[in-house]
Amino acid sequence: MAFLVIDIGNTRLKWGLYAQPTPGADLLAHGAVVLEDIDYLWELYWRNLPVPPQAMLGCVVAGDAIKRRVEEQLIEGWGLQARWVSASAAAGGVVNGYEHPQRLGADRWAAIIGARQRALQQSPSNPPPVLAVMVGTAVTVDAVDAAGRFLGGLILPGFGLMYRALESGTAGLKVPTGEVSDFPTNTSDALMSGGTDAIAGAIERSLRRLRVRTGREPLLIMSGGAVSRLSHVEELQVTVAENLIFEGLLTLAAQTGG
Repeated sequence: MAFLVIDIGNTRLKWGLYAQPTPGADLLAHGAVVLEDIDYLWELYWRNLPVPPQAMLGCVVAGDAIKRRVEEQLIEGWGLQARWVSASAAAGGVVNGYEHPQRLGADRWAAIIGARQRALQQSPSNPPPVLAVMVGTAVTVDAVDAAGRFLGGLILPGFGLMYRALESGTAGLKVPTGEVSDFPTNTSDALMSGGTDAIAGAIERSLRRLRVRTGREPLLIMSGGAVSRLSHVEELQVTVAENLIFEGLLTLAAQTGG
């Protein structure tokens, strides 16, 4: 049965239509819409899907008004009852080590589960520890050990938030359009390079900590709308997963029978 997954982030809603609610299922259609255009989701995208979904699963970090508008379109269009993920003590092969497991963001939880599945696919009998990095409005850097225990992670500003903070709080600085370089010689390049190095440095430090904690080389997986700004960093041996949150949602759907 066709299955719809939805990720409602801070700035965009991303969706994917899969042939089945299982990891590795064929992706039939996908798209994204900025939250300001959420009312047009059905008219512009969903009404023209090749096959209607029979069920859905999603995660949401946006406000209740956005969530309700999506739910209304699911009901009006297909008669689908929305199901939203929330973090739990354990699911999808991951044990949640957060101090208060239910307070972990649903999008982080789905990405962590998706990353763990990637590690299991790489070596089912002896999976590596994995560092899951989501690069969007915010950046999350989350560590999972070889046994599947989520150890914890970081949250830091994404590129846009960093640059806007500098622009609003520092005289004469504007959102940069420059290039990343080792030793920038102009302000725009300095801003671009500073943002990249700040995020890449946080990732490198987390990789080192996870390597020390587990005694093994971690698998680094990155995803998110701004991942292209980091995937070229030579010091990071990274696997880019285009739809890591979707992979986690499909894993959770398969666990619960769709």
